[in-house]
Parts: sequence; C-alpha cells; structure tokens
Amino acid sequence: MSDAPVSIAVPGLRSPRPGLLTAGQPDAIAWPALAADGVVMVINLRPPSEVPERDLRAEVGAAGLAYHAIPIAGAADLTESNARELWRLVHEAPGTVLVHCSTANRAGALLALGAADAGDMSPTDAFAFGRSAGLTHPALDAHVRERLGIAPEPADD
Repeated sequence: MSDAPVSIAVPGLRSPRPGLLTAGQPDAIAWPALAADGVVMVINLRPPSEVPERDLRAEVGAAGLAYHAIPIAGAADLTESNARELWRLVHEAPGTVLVHCSTANRAGALLALGAADAGDMSPTDAFAFGRSAGLTHPALDAHVRERLGIAPEPADD
C-alpha cells in the first residue's frame, strides 16, 4: 500500500453527515486506508463499463470491506427502487459507508432522492443534502429538482 493520504487517493471526498462519505472513484490504494479510518461498506454507483480494467468488488473485499453495486449510468437510473436500495444500505450499515461514482454527482443525486423518498427529509432539505454529498452537475441537478418538486434556480441575467 502507498503512504498517500486518503484525500489524494479518493477524489472529491465529502462527509455530508456522520457515518457517510461520498466521493469520486477511489484509487486502488485507498481501500485499506478507508478501512483503517472506519469505513465498513462501499457502495459503487458506477456501471462496470465505466471501469472495465478494475475489479472493484475484489479490491474492496481484499481490504475487508462490504461491497454493493447499484449501477447508475445517468438520470434514467435514478429510480425510486435504486434510491430506496441505497438509502436502506446506508442506514443498515454497522459503521461508516462510502458511496462513490466517478465524481460524486450521481451519489449526491441518489442520496437526495432516497432521503426524500424515505420521508427522512423535506424535498428542500433532501436537495441540500444531495448537494452537500456531491450533486453539482446541471443536468442531474435539474432532474433531482424536478423529481423533488423544487423550482429551478432562476437564470443569471
């Protein structure tokens, strides 16, 4: 394992609330460091076609972490079923969970939808939570706003 700090090996690492981390795609050297920092489960939102050269399940498992995959290729995969599954996994984990995609945009989007769907947050709070988890892409932002019934941001003049 490298001595690289977790923040370098895990791009865009965020902690939107205690027990939950979101990020872009971690480097292979990150898994043992994340385990040492208390992460017990990794939820990968990337379809296998996005990372064909890596066996993420094997990498994560070798570090002693539980692994789950919910492939989200884009807005069409931000379904109620996927949001519920993510929310369930996050809440049933016995410790800190890392949810990642390539940049954390899909992670933030699906977490926002899961929080609202579960009734744990109002749509406005769920949207803010999603943003704190990495939702920044304009198209996903608009999709999540629409699904949550939140008005679009006014255009800059």
